[in-house]
Amino acid sequence: MDYLKEVEGKRVHDHFTNNMAISRSRCIWVPGPVIVGAGPSGLATAACLKERGVPSLILERSNCIASLWQLKTYDRLRLHLPKQFCELPLMPFPSNFPTYPTKQQFLAYLEAYAKHFGLAPVFNNTVVSAEFDPRCGFWRIKTLGLKQEETEYVCQWLIVATGENAEEVVPDIEGMNQFEGPILHTSSYKTGELFRGKSVLVVGCGNSGMEVCLDLCNYNARPSMVVRDSVHVLPQEMLGRSTFGLSMWLLKWFPMRLVDQILLLVSRFTLGDTSQFGLNRPKLGPIQLKNVTGKTPVLDVGTLAKIRSGDIKVCRGIHRLMHHCVEFVDGSIGNFDAIILATGYKSNVPSWLKGNEMFSEKEGLPHKPFPNGWKGENGLYAVGFTKRGLLGASIDARRIAQDMELRWKAEATGFMAFARASPQQS
Repeated sequence: MDYLKEVEGKRVHDHFTNNMAISRSRCIWVPGPVIVGAGPSGLATAACLKERGVPSLILERSNCIASLWQLKTYDRLRLHLPKQFCELPLMPFPSNFPTYPTKQQFLAYLEAYAKHFGLAPVFNNTVVSAEFDPRCGFWRIKTLGLKQEETEYVCQWLIVATGENAEEVVPDIEGMNQFEGPILHTSSYKTGELFRGKSVLVVGCGNSGMEVCLDLCNYNARPSMVVRDSVHVLPQEMLGRSTFGLSMWLLKWFPMRLVDQILLLVSRFTLGDTSQFGLNRPKLGPIQLKNVTGKTPVLDVGTLAKIRSGDIKVCRGIHRLMHHCVEFVDGSIGNFDAIILATGYKSNVPSWLKGNEMFSEKEGLPHKPFPNGWKGENGLYAVGFTKRGLLGASIDARRIAQDMELRWKAEATGFMAFARASPQQS
């Protein structure tokens, strides 16, 4: 908050002062970049900037860092990849952490990270619009506080760090308003304790859907899982190494298609033919599919064994919901006490970033694919939109900090030259 106090006194004059008088909102000049989002991506970028001597201001709509992890994830969650692929720049995980840290351990790491680098986001500050003003060459970022108080931040550089998972995706299923049991998104699911003895339909077969089904089994619920599309299920570890780590190593030596064939061969030997359980594999291999569509393969942590034993049933797509039951596209009908939507998240950037050409209006992701989607025009940057998780966010953060350092030093040099050339007052 010291940084905010420092810049709050630096009011913007002329054009901005007039607007402030009209709207009766605070207008704050920020010398460095404004970062929207205090998740891992925003924290990583702020830390990399600080290391290079560039101050920044983080705006966060929630009341804590990493709000998705803190408020919208289930209790049994662990990192799906080994910790060395998930650490943020400049600070590794504690050596005593397990290979796959728990949700609580990851949050402790993020809290320690923010404290170590002295990062103090402005919480409860929701960005409602951000737009580049070509008349003055600055970004104007409007926010609302808890009491709907308006604040406008003005800066030269804007870093979008709200990520790919800002808003829940809730499908429009026929009959949702008729179903009499609870329907909730996985963002509201914490534990299977509340569903003991219940018949629960989980919609979605990604990592979250698979793990929620496994969690429900552990609490003696009766889960069924809707699998509408094809999906790659891989063991979390292969040949004594993490599947992800093995893939990265193989890609250094072999072409992608060959690596995919190796992964599928080992998976077939380890997990068997998943199609016999209703989990048909896509035509593209897991890595190629990830590169083309961004769809992540499922890393099995025990769910497949529960499907094989019949503890988890696999269902086709949903046709419609009724009072106490669900009709599927194959004509079958099942009775369920509750429905959990493991239907993922999406970016919310198009709802508040105005007049930009960097992000897609449809998906809210940068038009340019990785590794070129981190930089736009007029001082606009993006971090955490690579579809490559925390590793991709760390790569973006380092690149942004390196680029921003040059711009920051150029601005400082230009200011000093202007000061030396200006007439001295007696």
